[in-house]
Amino acid sequence: MSKQVAVILSGCGVFDGSEIYETTLTLLRLDQLGIGYRCFAPDIDQHHVIDHRSGEVAEGEARNVLAESARLARGEISALTELEAGDFDAVILPGGFGAAKNLSNFAEASDEMEVLGELAAALAGFHEARKPIGLMCISPVLVPRLLGRGIAVTIGHDPGVSGAISAMGGLHRSCGVEDIVVDFENRVVTTPAYMLATRISEAATGIFKLVDRIDELMDL
Repeated sequence: MSKQVAVILSGCGVFDGSEIYETTLTLLRLDQLGIGYRCFAPDIDQHHVIDHRSGEVAEGEARNVLAESARLARGEISALTELEAGDFDAVILPGGFGAAKNLSNFAEASDEMEVLGELAAALAGFHEARKPIGLMCISPVLVPRLLGRGIAVTIGHDPGVSGAISAMGGLHRSCGVEDIVVDFENRVVTTPAYMLATRISEAATGIFKLVDRIDELMDL
């Protein structure tokens, strides 16, 4: 596998980590295209732990983002501090609330958000080298803070989230669940995924398009 993609995770589970279906569909499509990948996650405590049956915070429980992400990666994962852009041709960030709680504090701070320093450092190398960057679901909200102002992204058409993106200097583009938005100048590809999806097949269509476009951009 000549092409290699870094996949950055934020835990395991839609409400407090990486969205499991989005992550699995991303890895599946990369494998179907013959693209190698390696998963990374920050070695930090989760913001909190959510009981995914009730949706409530599990009081008194603590989990580590890297350890939880290892569940999704079947143990094949490295700490985010070990990610070197020079070792990969592109990077993809699945969604899930971990992007808004562990990789940033967007869930609490909205357009006053700060992003995790080690994530910003890792993404800077890809952006500076003009290597493709894919983000899905809620993770495109990170773009204005990670990559700069004026980059076109989508989270679908949620007015609150899209408004926050605009307030941070981003350019939000409305988009259907089965489509993507591409900022060719900055080589950023985004799709709504479970910001809009009601079925896994809907999410799969947009995610597969995102991975396919990342594949194409790696050749340019």
